Amino acid sequence: MDKIVSLCKRRGFIFQTAEIYGGMQGIYDYGPLGVELANNIKRAWWESMIYQRDDIEGLDSSILGSQNIFAQSGHEDTFTDPLIDCKDCKFRMRADTLDEMKCPNCGSTNLTEPRDFNLMFKTNIGPVDDGSSIAYLRPETAQHIFINFKNVLDSTSRTLPFGIAQIGKAFRNEITARNFIFRKREFEQMEMEYFVEPKDDEKFHEYWIKERMKWWLDQGLNEENLEIFNVPKEELSHYSKATADIMYKFPHGTEELEGIANRTDFDLGSHTKSQEEFNIQAKTKENKTSKAKLAFQDKISNKWLVPYVIEPSAGVERAFLAILNDAYKEEDLKN
Repeated sequence: MDKIVSLCKRRGFIFQTAEIYGGMQGIYDYGPLGVELANNIKRAWWESMIYQRDDIEGLDSSILGSQNIFAQSGHEDTFTDPLIDCKDCKFRMRADTLDEMKCPNCGSTNLTEPRDFNLMFKTNIGPVDDGSSIAYLRPETAQHIFINFKNVLDSTSRTLPFGIAQIGKAFRNEITARNFIFRKREFEQMEMEYFVEPKDDEKFHEYWIKERMKWWLDQGLNEENLEIFNVPKEELSHYSKATADIMYKFPHGTEELEGIANRTDFDLGSHTKSQEEFNIQAKTKENKTSKAKLAFQDKISNKWLVPYVIEPSAGVERAFLAILNDAYKEEDLKN
């Protein structure tokens, strides 16, 4: 990894943000070559999702989101990591990344008990901070796709299956941002939500796993560096029926490059009004504030259903690092 980091600085791919003031951990800027590579990655993804298909629409939503969005999605309650402090050196770390209950900074075993730390960046809308105008920087682009489901459906007259794709910034206040640009606090996502009838969810989940693997190979990644990991049931996110991760052999180890999740009807079921009118399969939080039905009406039977969602989700920075790593070669030249 050190050689990749050195190359990125030397050749103008990536600089640390505010470097002249000591830098900011987990936040980086793209240099002249870096911005071109990042844009090429985004263009290739957008072309494959939007221009080469006729069943996916594009979206560019706001970065700020109201408290209601993330209360209903579960982010306020569950989007947390277990935080531990070292009482001796005051170093903070994630409990689930420790092999031993020992501080990686000073070696002390004098640690606090783990406690939940919410990863969202909170702010307020307007000049008064009285708790009534809470907003969050979005921790993912997905939720703004779900809340725009009816807008896109009404304006395009789509039928199932169809998708909504978005590329955009997301923010997570990571306890320990690490491994260069692999895990950042400000990053860019390429996400697509594919809405299907509940009976077709497993078929389309398998379809998108194959499609996404093919896309990565088309970008020039070495097949030997890629593998599919089916996430065990006990490790699935609360919204997921099944998730397959495309894993890549990064310089620091094999980790997730992209996740393809079957999110069931959790998301639209969480954000829709009149939840009791639908046969929602996922366990959702009661919604008393939504003003729209996020459901699809079959034009033949006139029955309403809440679609299931298949989500391929990838990060621009992880794609950037994988492509750079695959392209990096050292040669010994004579003389």
